[in-house]
Amino acid sequence: MPLFPVPKHFHCIFLLLISLTACQSAQSQNQKLQPLPQDTLVQVYFNHSQAGEYQEPYREKKRPGDNLEQHIIDTISQAQSTVDIAVQEFKLPKIAQALVAKQASGVKVRVILENTYNRSGSDFTPEELTKLTPREKARYQEFTKFIDINNDGKISPQEIQQRDALMILRQGKVPIIDDKKDGSRGSDLMHHKFVIVDNRYVIITSSNFTLSDIHGDFSNPSSLGNANNLVKIDSSEVAAIFTQEFNLMWGEKQANQNHSGSKFGLKKPQRSPQTISLGNNKITINFSPTSPTQPWIESSNGLIGENLKTASQSVDMALFVFSEQKLANILGSQQQKSVKIRALIEPQFAYRNYSEALDMMGVALGDKCRYELDNQPWKNPITTVGVPSLQPGDLLHHKFAVLDGKIVITGSHNWSEAANSSNDESVLIIENPTVAAHFHREFERLYQQAKLGVPQAIQAKSTQQQKQCGVIKSRTTQESFQIVNLNTATATELATLPGVGEKLAQKIIITRQQRKFTSLADVERVPGVGKKMLIKWGDRAKL
Repeated sequence: MPLFPVPKHFHCIFLLLISLTACQSAQSQNQKLQPLPQDTLVQVYFNHSQAGEYQEPYREKKRPGDNLEQHIIDTISQAQSTVDIAVQEFKLPKIAQALVAKQASGVKVRVILENTYNRSGSDFTPEELTKLTPREKARYQEFTKFIDINNDGKISPQEIQQRDALMILRQGKVPIIDDKKDGSRGSDLMHHKFVIVDNRYVIITSSNFTLSDIHGDFSNPSSLGNANNLVKIDSSEVAAIFTQEFNLMWGEKQANQNHSGSKFGLKKPQRSPQTISLGNNKITINFSPTSPTQPWIESSNGLIGENLKTASQSVDMALFVFSEQKLANILGSQQQKSVKIRALIEPQFAYRNYSEALDMMGVALGDKCRYELDNQPWKNPITTVGVPSLQPGDLLHHKFAVLDGKIVITGSHNWSEAANSSNDESVLIIENPTVAAHFHREFERLYQQAKLGVPQAIQAKSTQQQKQCGVIKSRTTQESFQIVNLNTATATELATLPGVGEKLAQKIIITRQQRKFTSLADVERVPGVGKKMLIKWGDRAKL
C-alpha cells in the first residue's frame, strides 16, 4: 500500500506518459535524418537507412531506407565491357533483367552462385515438392506467391519470364556456374556477395539478391527486409583484387562448356591480405577460406582480430553470427584496457551455447554438460550486448564493426569458424572516418531500440545447468588427448581422432602407403575425410 493515497487520474497520467515515451521512441527510430557526406570513391548504403526513402518495386509500398537493388542495377547499367557477380542466392528479377540486357548488348556477363541455390523453383517436379522439408516448403510457397502476379493460383510462362530471376538469366543465355564446378560437393557455402563492373566499380554487400534480404518478405507487408549494407567502391585496384578471386572460382571455359581449373573453398591457394590506398581511404581485402592447418593469424578472422587489437576507445559490432572464440578473447582483453565494447547479434544466434555474446555477458551454456572449446565467460561482464528490435520476420544480417569511429570491418564474412575455414567469403577493412560515420549511424539506430543484457530465461537455464551438471568444464580441460602423427600412427591411434573409426583408420593407412601426406589438407585424399573433419581434429593431428 502506498504511503500516500494516489488519485486515480494520476494513474492515467502515468500511463499516458509511458505511452508518449514509447511513441517518441518509435518516432525517433523512424525519424528521417539528413544524409551524411559520402566519400567520393567509397559510398555506403543501408536498406534500413534513416536518411533514405523509396518506392519498393514488388509490393509497391513506400518505405524508409536505401534501395540496394536499384544501386546494383544502376552500377550494372554503367557497364561497357564486363559484369561479374558472385552471390550466394539470386532471386531479384530486375537485376536479372539488367544483366540480360547487358549480355544482349555485347557486355560479357558471368554469374557464380552457391550450388544449393542454382535451381529455380519453377523446375521442381510434383514428386520433389512432396519431399520438401517444412522450411523448404515455406520458401517455395513464398516463391510461388511472388511469381503469381495475377493471383490466380497458377504460374504461367509469362509470369516466369517476368519474375523468376534464374529462368530470366538462363533464357537470356547468361553464363552461370556454382561451387560444384571444381568437381567437389561444393564448398560449405559460396557465400560471396560482390559485383565487379568494367574492372572499375565493385559492390560488396552483406545482402543476398533476394526480396527478404533487401526489400522484405513478399507475403509480409510489415517486413522491411533483413538489415543489410552495401559498399560501392570506384577503384581499378580493388576491382583487380576481386576479379582475381572471381577468376579462381570461374576457371577457364572450354569449347565443350566445361570449366577447367575452377577452384572453390580450400581448393583455392592461400592468399594474404592486400592493402591499397584510395583517396582518403586505406582498404584491406582478404578472402576465405583459410585451411585450419595454416596459422590462424593468417586467416580472415585473424585479420579481424589484429584490427580489433588496434581499438583504443570503442568497438561497436552488428553481427548475424558471433561464434569465434579467439575474437571474443581479444575483445575481452580490450575491455580490460577500458575499450568500450557494444555488440548486437541476430536473435536466432545470440543465446545459443556457442555464441560469444554469452561470453561477453559472463554467462555459459553447455551442451550435455560440456562447454564449447576454450569457452571463456568474461570475469567482468558487460551489459552493452543484446539483440535488435526488428519487424517480425526480419533478421540482423550485417557483418560489421566500427572501431574508434574511424575503421570499419565489413563484407560477407560472418564472425565464425565456418566462414573462416570452410566458406568462400570476403572481408574488408576500411579506414576512413567519413565511411565509418555511416556504419556508426546504422549501429546507433539498431542500438537505440535493442534489448540488452541476459534474458531471464537464459540466466535461469544457465543456473539450472550448473545445478544439474555441477561445475561444467571446458572440453580442453576435461578431456586429455594424444597428438596423432598421420603418417606413422597405428590404426588404434588414428581411431582416437574425432570421427575416425576402424574402417576410416584403415583407409588413412592405405592412402599414406601409396604416397605420404605432405600437409593436413592433403589428407583429404582419403575417402571420407573432408575439411569439416580436419577442423574437428584441430591440434590433435600432425605430420
